[in-house]
Amino acid sequence: MSKPHSSSARTLQPVAHEGLRLLIAGGGTGGHLYPGIAVAQTLAKRYPGAEVQFVGSGRPLEARILKEAGYRLNRLPVSGLKGVGGIDLIRGFLKIPGSLWAAWGIIRRFRPTVVLGVGGYSSGPPVLVASLAGVPTVLHESNAQPGITNRLLSCFSRKVTTAFPECETFFPGKAVLTGTPVRPEFLVPPARPPARPFVLLIFGGSQGARAINRAVVDSLEGLRPHFRQLHFIHQTGEQDFVRVEQAYREAGAQAQVKPFFTDMPHQFPKAHLVLCRAGAATLGELAAARKASLLVPFPGATDNHQLRNAESLAAAGASEIIRQEELNGRLLATRIEHYFHHPEQLERMETRSGSLARPDSAQEIVDLIGELAGLD
Repeated sequence: MSKPHSSSARTLQPVAHEGLRLLIAGGGTGGHLYPGIAVAQTLAKRYPGAEVQFVGSGRPLEARILKEAGYRLNRLPVSGLKGVGGIDLIRGFLKIPGSLWAAWGIIRRFRPTVVLGVGGYSSGPPVLVASLAGVPTVLHESNAQPGITNRLLSCFSRKVTTAFPECETFFPGKAVLTGTPVRPEFLVPPARPPARPFVLLIFGGSQGARAINRAVVDSLEGLRPHFRQLHFIHQTGEQDFVRVEQAYREAGAQAQVKPFFTDMPHQFPKAHLVLCRAGAATLGELAAARKASLLVPFPGATDNHQLRNAESLAAAGASEIIRQEELNGRLLATRIEHYFHHPEQLERMETRSGSLARPDSAQEIVDLIGELAGLD
């Protein structure tokens, strides 16, 4: 994570400006979308009257998140190229001309003042087309190991805001360390939940994580002696919802289970311990909410960036890493039980997690957008 920062976000006077139009490009998952939404919400406070639209692949989850947040999504006919082969790779290449043409249509129609790329393959065409059209562009890189899209697009962008200081070597002369923007709801100082019941919050990212779901289900037998004082809040993803909910019910465990929580900022304060992946947006939210965590980095993440992210938190004493290849029900039950009996360790982890937060991250990016738009 980034270096320690002040514990409260600074307050700036709003500047009315109805001509500012920000296009946020990228997404596909909550990990890319939520930092963009945090920037959009902060921009609205700083520049009342500014207009924000998103452009992305149009995946169902992406469309749902943005609809609930109240933002328009412009869809691109685009798909990823890295990590695919055969017919899928051919199809991806064949979509490139159409995606560039569609991006040009969006740029021409919306006439953005600035374009912000938040990562993911769908950010490529809009940022490239905007740059060639003379529109100022800025990227945000949330991971410790930058993705290929942002590395390529950095040649066409004025600045690259980053969450980790080690990213500076990838973007010489352009990197600006800001941390990862989180939604304002995460920045409310959390109160510690009551000691009992012990609450475990589980999620595998916006799409769920089958390996984590399976391990949790397998851990229930080992945790059975603590069921009267243990409560689970579990986001499963759509595919595993029925199976996981049934497992909790048959085990007799107290659990709140949903395919997807749209109110995750309200779930975090309830938790004593969070079990999750190590996406950059998630780590930013853990730090903002001052939560201790068990991190299971997704081994299929590009360039293994989730492991690099998790190692940064673990080195600070804010989390414990469990590699997916080592994850099983018995190990998970043992680690949960350990923290169940050692609240003092959780308190230390929470303190160290909070020390990594950068509550001004979204504001710093909005300031940069204002500079590129000629407003500051």
